[in-house]
Amino acid sequence: MSKEFYTALKARRSIYSISKEQIVSAEKIQEVIEAAVRHTPSAFNSQSARVLLLLGEQHDKLWDITKEALRKIVPENAFAPTEEKINSFKSGYGTVLFFEDETVIKGLQEQFALYKDNFPIWSHHSSGMLQFVVWTGLEAEGLGASLQHYGGLIEQQVIQEWNVPTTWKLIAQLPFGKPTAEPGVKEFKPLEERIKVFK
Repeated sequence: MSKEFYTALKARRSIYSISKEQIVSAEKIQEVIEAAVRHTPSAFNSQSARVLLLLGEQHDKLWDITKEALRKIVPENAFAPTEEKINSFKSGYGTVLFFEDETVIKGLQEQFALYKDNFPIWSHHSSGMLQFVVWTGLEAEGLGASLQHYGGLIEQQVIQEWNVPTTWKLIAQLPFGKPTAEPGVKEFKPLEERIKVFK
């Protein structure tokens, strides 16, 4: 990692202004994702996370698909801000798509019926951790990113376009690239209201 963990943790923010300029090799990005997928914990060590990394034209194609899907549901006279937002994601270098394999989850539900209602919840917990680890790992390499959720809108097109198994449930998308602007000031609620310590 290029940055110490807590430095990357503090620096990890939603960065919406990104460019396609390559500042990290595709191999290094893949290395970050592979390490995150391998080492992020999951309930019962289920390892249900699945990831799709899209770079270059494949990344552009994803956001073109998203834009056209949104065009069908957003009124034309209100579409300009939506298009601008999607174009800001497309202006990045790549996108990480996070999935959960429902076959794994259903298998655990059958094997451990006592906990069957919990496995989908635990699956999302694990996915959230993975998203955080990848996001922070990319930040540690100098890349800016933001987490997006267009899954229900584009999942079928993604499955068809990239030959993704239909058992993979699309959870989130993380467009990333070279930061071209600093994030705004972040306000923090008092920790005293959020943490209780008993000794």
